[in-house]
Amino acid sequence: MALLAVGSVALDSLQTPFGVREDVLGGSATYFSTAASFFAPVRVVAVVGEDFPQVHVDFLRGRGVDVSGLERRAGRTFRWSGRYEFDLNQAHTLDTQLNVFADFRPELPEAFRDSSHVFLGNIDPELQLRVLDQVRAPRIVAADTMNFWISSKRATLLEVLRRVDLLFVNDAEARQLAGEHNIVKAARAILAFGPRAVVVKRGEYGALFFSGTEVFASSAYPLAELFDPTGAGDSFAGGFMGYLARSGSLEIPAMRRAIVVGSVLASYAVERFSLDRLRDLGPHEIRARYAEFRRLAHFDDLDVDVLPVAPRP
Repeated sequence: MALLAVGSVALDSLQTPFGVREDVLGGSATYFSTAASFFAPVRVVAVVGEDFPQVHVDFLRGRGVDVSGLERRAGRTFRWSGRYEFDLNQAHTLDTQLNVFADFRPELPEAFRDSSHVFLGNIDPELQLRVLDQVRAPRIVAADTMNFWISSKRATLLEVLRRVDLLFVNDAEARQLAGEHNIVKAARAILAFGPRAVVVKRGEYGALFFSGTEVFASSAYPLAELFDPTGAGDSFAGGFMGYLARSGSLEIPAMRRAIVVGSVLASYAVERFSLDRLRDLGPHEIRARYAEFRRLAHFDDLDVDVLPVAPRP
């Protein structure tokens, strides 16, 4: 099973209460592919400038990521600068320089068009449709989006939703897209647009999964140290889709496990700046934290005799 990721590869400058970093590796496709590479072969389609350090390309290649779809053009790499206060759920954008990413028109190498699992990163929905026109018969297509596309290109985004299987959004995006404040009603409204499943990412509060009448809730891992939430959502999606590709199943029980696996990868990603924690993350650590998630969510069945009963007339 091969997993295709189409999105941004970027250089980020970050300010958090715990430090400052300049021009570190970032981008949706970068976080996604790194997290997914623990489980399955990953192919990346993205664009970088002539200033993009070769060491970052070597890092992705070292993770087993096929970077033959990573185009290098004359010009500067996409750059994002952001600041986080102590409420690390909210990023404050200081500067965005699209640079070569402004003219990104994804063209899939012929060998990538048979990918079984496809992730459309947070890019213009017109580009997401362009990718969908190039892949042949994927088993599952997942997409991400953001408030800018929801407000500026809603009609095109709705066309994307009619052609994908799963949508990743945060709770604010879900409410905006559906026009519903209640997150359960919002998710059901999004399902009516076309995808068969919706994953609502809720940061430090975990994630919610909706598909038909199925609802599954996963908590976030309680971390003592959290340095940089940039890329947590894409790391979550990478763990989720990587697990599905490895398991070979698209049934609801596999989706439930994928939610937890995604939460595990996101919990590691935020422990250091940029992708530094994922660089030295070992498979044994992933297995250990997955087991800890199971322990945290486990409870014994209650003796029914101690449950309240209706009073006798």
